[in-house]
Amino acid sequence: MSAVAPYWETKTLAEMSPAEWEALCDGCGLCCLVRFEDEDTGEVIPTRVHCRLFDPQACACSDYANRKKQVPDCIKLTPNNIEALAWMPRSCAYRRLHEGRPLAKWHPLISGSRETVHTAGVSVRGQTISELALAEPEDALDFEAPEWALERG
Repeated sequence: MSAVAPYWETKTLAEMSPAEWEALCDGCGLCCLVRFEDEDTGEVIPTRVHCRLFDPQACACSDYANRKKQVPDCIKLTPNNIEALAWMPRSCAYRRLHEGRPLAKWHPLISGSRETVHTAGVSVRGQTISELALAEPEDALDFEAPEWALERG
């Protein structure tokens, strides 16, 4: 008797339930970073500066359910906007599945552990500073991390 394929291999992103969609998040924290777009090249460059709601040790939003109320420019990822979000990390499960690639071996749905994203060196846990620590928002430019735009893990 053959095993049933996991939902992320049989459903499109749009077909997933809200719970299935949320379970795809690997908890890396890369999408919670302040980014800048180069006006000349259009390249989006992440920084080591995280959103004020991001908990850098838990590597998660401290108020996920209400984040849009507190941070109006927080982008809610949906199956309808993923195509337009080219800045999403290449390691991101949503991006990987959208591009027809499998989940990485360190992904919690594959490994069975929420820690593997951290032990694989994919997450930003403990490596960022809060935007609240900056005197001016533009100071985030002093903390560019272009390497975090590359495939991780």
